[in-house]
Amino acid sequence: MADDPWLVVGLGNPGPKYAGNRHNVGQMVVDLLAERAGGRFTKHKSRAEVVEGRLGGHRVILAKPLSYMNESGGPVAGLRSYYHVPPERTIVVHDELDIAFDTVRLKQGGGDNGHNGLRSISTSLGTRDYLRVRVGIGRPPGRQDPADFVLRDFSSTERKDLPLLVDNAADAVEALFGADLATVQNTFHAK
Repeated sequence: MADDPWLVVGLGNPGPKYAGNRHNVGQMVVDLLAERAGGRFTKHKSRAEVVEGRLGGHRVILAKPLSYMNESGGPVAGLRSYYHVPPERTIVVHDELDIAFDTVRLKQGGGDNGHNGLRSISTSLGTRDYLRVRVGIGRPPGRQDPADFVLRDFSSTERKDLPLLVDNAADAVEALFGADLATVQNTFHAK
């Protein structure tokens, strides 16, 4: 129905220690969306912080799980159940190693590609058929372990372009509310 809510989940790890990490770019995007909606996060019984509001005329629940990344599934499943949101109206925003920094890609379903947050969500939801806004963080330099790379803050060079990347990803999320996936992909994958 027209006013059924959208659930938008920004993945990351909780607490100030992780706030600037590459792994937390999903939460950065959801923070910007909350700002656009004029809302403030409050704790929800599902172990997440949420903002209920409207974006572009659409009812949205913006969420940041309070669990660590690899345990995101429980809070996401709890929110989906509480708000009665089907998988096709669930959007997960997350970091993606296999996409160049400053690039945003969208898809529905698929594997987790080694991303423990996505694996946890797919297991808890019992489906992979939710929308994903994949925010490129690029591959680690040299032989750096990807697990260390994602838990480091963005470099000073990346931080200069980070606001534009976060803004672009937030625009992609909002575009998904009013259009089919292929149309939105054509717009954002051309950038």
